[in-house]
Amino acid sequence: MNYRIEGGSLPVVIISLNPGESVNCESGSMSWMSAGIKMQTSTGGGIGKMFGRMMTGESAMINTYTAEQAGEIAFASSFPGSIKAIELNGNSFLAQKGAFLASFGNIEQSVGIQKNVGGGFFGGEGFLMQRFSGTGIVFLEVDGTAIEYDLQPGEKMVVDTGYTVMMDSTVNLEVEMVKGVKNVLFGGEGLFNTTLTGPGKIMLQSMPVSATAMVLYKYMPHPKG
Repeated sequence: MNYRIEGGSLPVVIISLNPGESVNCESGSMSWMSAGIKMQTSTGGGIGKMFGRMMTGESAMINTYTAEQAGEIAFASSFPGSIKAIELNGNSFLAQKGAFLASFGNIEQSVGIQKNVGGGFFGGEGFLMQRFSGTGIVFLEVDGTAIEYDLQPGEKMVVDTGYTVMMDSTVNLEVEMVKGVKNVLFGGEGLFNTTLTGPGKIMLQSMPVSATAMVLYKYMPHPKG
């Protein structure tokens, strides 16, 4: 298997498959493919796995595309931004809801429950995230530009709501309330910030869909009551 990511801010990942190789994605993600690639739809591991994906914002079913002869299959991003390939070698990471695009290899996808319940409700990344583990490559959709950091043990990064795309399972997520009444009322940053503590890799995004929607909402005409 080989892949290339093209398209700039409207990216697509094009994966070249050899005969017998397969790639998995959520239903409806495929953009185009060679004629010699066949699709099979499944629950991806049973009813429990299916409901787990639904809880984390993904589709209920998984599509597996297998090459009967050498060919290409493409998956396009659903929002202007980036596509990032995350390689796994027996380790695991957590990703925001809706970030999964496709995977290749022996990848296990499950629900990742954050240790800090408050972080889930107030941090903007969601109480339930997606956990990916195993050996292979996971392709993630990123809103805007992806910025990566390798946090050292004890090193912290304070992140605004919705800007966290993924983090290694070794990274701890907590929530801290913004200090100071004036900061809360007039700072425009909300009540809480997400604090990520190393060790481990984190990936942030520059243009979350939620933040973009709020900006566009300001310019939309509203009916007068």
